[in-house]
Amino acid sequence: HSLLATKLVSRIRSTLNVELAIRALFEAPTVAQLALRLAEAQTQTTRAVLRPMARPELVPLSMAQRRLWLLYQIDGPTPTYNVPMALRLKGRVDNAALTRALEDVVQRHESLRTIFRETDDAVPFQCILEPGDVPFVLQVEGASEATLTHQLAEASAHCFLLGTELPFRAWLFQLDAEQHVLLLLCHHIASDGWSLAPLARDLSQAYEARALGKTPEWKPLPVQYADYTLWQHALLGSEKEPDSVVTQQMRYWQRALHGAPEQLILPTDRPRPTVSSHRGESVVLSFDASLHQQLLTLAREEQASLFMVLQAALAALFTRMGAGTDIPLGSPIAGRTDEALDDLVGFFLNTLVLRTDTSGDPDFRALLRRVRETNLAAYAHQDLPFERLVEALNPARSMGRHPLFQVSLVLQNQSRPDFALSGLEISAQSLGWRTAKFDLSFELGEQRGKDGSAQGIAGRLEFATDLYDRSTAEQLVARLQRVLEAIAAAPSQPIGTIP
Repeated sequence: HSLLATKLVSRIRSTLNVELAIRALFEAPTVAQLALRLAEAQTQTTRAVLRPMARPELVPLSMAQRRLWLLYQIDGPTPTYNVPMALRLKGRVDNAALTRALEDVVQRHESLRTIFRETDDAVPFQCILEPGDVPFVLQVEGASEATLTHQLAEASAHCFLLGTELPFRAWLFQLDAEQHVLLLLCHHIASDGWSLAPLARDLSQAYEARALGKTPEWKPLPVQYADYTLWQHALLGSEKEPDSVVTQQMRYWQRALHGAPEQLILPTDRPRPTVSSHRGESVVLSFDASLHQQLLTLAREEQASLFMVLQAALAALFTRMGAGTDIPLGSPIAGRTDEALDDLVGFFLNTLVLRTDTSGDPDFRALLRRVRETNLAAYAHQDLPFERLVEALNPARSMGRHPLFQVSLVLQNQSRPDFALSGLEISAQSLGWRTAKFDLSFELGEQRGKDGSAQGIAGRLEFATDLYDRSTAEQLVARLQRVLEAIAAAPSQPIGTIP
């Protein structure tokens, strides 16, 4: 997994002061092989250490935040970039303790008490509110099983006013004295999927303490999001400097994406609209434990990852569907390249454009090796923000499609949110989320036993209803499963013969 590899590289950097490429972890997958690589490593890291920074009068936005702020200026407040999570709580909820716990979490993470303003010259900046100036309100509403779905959908579609309100809200829907649903809603400008694990951990600890009339005792966070923002700007350097990180990585991406198609041409049920509505639905995906294990074995044989196998399979399928032989896919990457960020809530996510060359009808193993080489090079250049890449490449803009790619692939491998509110039984609550950022988004996750054994792959395909019917999305899922079964059974067959 790229996230685990990135974290290991970060640990090696901070502990041994050695710079090791992610490629080395794939080429030396055992502890013994990695020890030899480290013994041979000569490159000491010159990467700046992430630590608390002196704050300027105006703290700039991070590179990722800049794009969301630009979209906010264009589109106005919309729910497209909301990050919701709903939990069903069984037992008696201490509303006062929950409110105080939520306040504690907001005070702990500056990102959750940041609003966004602009100077007279329209330069955006982060305005971090003082902890005492942030009375957090838990919105408590009565609900029934019949009304709950509508109430959750309505709350999840809240449009944040980023210039005046906190980018974090919470609702508690009371079904009866022993049944509740807690909805936590963040705007993406302040959070990402990887943030849900530290958010869950901190809220659980704070609730336990507040229910006992105590204050949560936390180890101080090593840095805050504003520190990361300043560090990121310093790390990337200036594009006017020929040896800066941003200049070197920009050169790589300009070469890597030269001549890439602006739009992936796939069959759709309706023509692409001039302006996307971002309305979407999803269908479930599920591949059994046997197929999961076969795909892992194939990945191991080719010194690749399961993600790379899935990417190659998807590219082969799209080529079969008439998309051509140049298949760009978007893939989010955690962006937490320093261990100081592990426990922080914030928007660190970056997006990589991974281009797959299916030309020449290669066998699947050969295609997987192509994907592996492309992805390892991309991971070595993951610091350049996608937003800056779009600005530099300046593709033909359209309000009807996402720039540089329209299909994304995600294999979740971050720590799962583990909520443990004392005295309560907790389970996930479905939201029936109805937005789509891309034409198609394959969101998958591995299921593992306690011993680490493969238990299956599950997830969903999110699709834009501007373009696709549910039946089409279901057929696409079925076709992907047939491709995966075919390559698992005979990975040396040419991709043109895959059913």
